[in-house]
Formats: sequence, C-alpha cells, structure tokens
Amino acid sequence: MLRFLVLVLLAGILVSLFSGLVYLNRDQGDSRRMLRALTFRISLSVLLFLVLLIAWRSGAIQPHGLLPQ
Repeated sequence: MLRFLVLVLLAGILVSLFSGLVYLNRDQGDSRRMLRALTFRISLSVLLFLVLLIAWRSGAIQPHGLLPQ
C-alpha cells in the first residue's frame, strides 16, 4: 500500500511538472495556470516527504546507508 501511494505521488509530481512546462510554452510565461501547476507540484512533493517521514517513524520503512561499513 505504501509503495503504491509513493508511486502515485511521484506520478502526480511528474504530471504536474510537465503540465507546467506546457503552460509555460503555450502562454509565453504569463500564466496563472503555470503557477497553479507548479504550486500543486510543490504541495505533492511536501506530501510525499511527509508520507516518507511518517512511514520511517512508524517503522514501515527502514533507512540504509549508501556505503558499506
């Protein structure tokens, strides 16, 4: 369930990022739609961070080091 939620949030972030790019090109940089898309992307990114933080604190996921000890 957690993996699905993370993947959905990442997909939403990517869709919002690319829709902001489309609005940037279509409206020549002067668009409230672009601002709304990028604000939505930031909100999704913060939500993803909070979900990962809560999952870590509850023990649902375990961090690991990148380098071997």
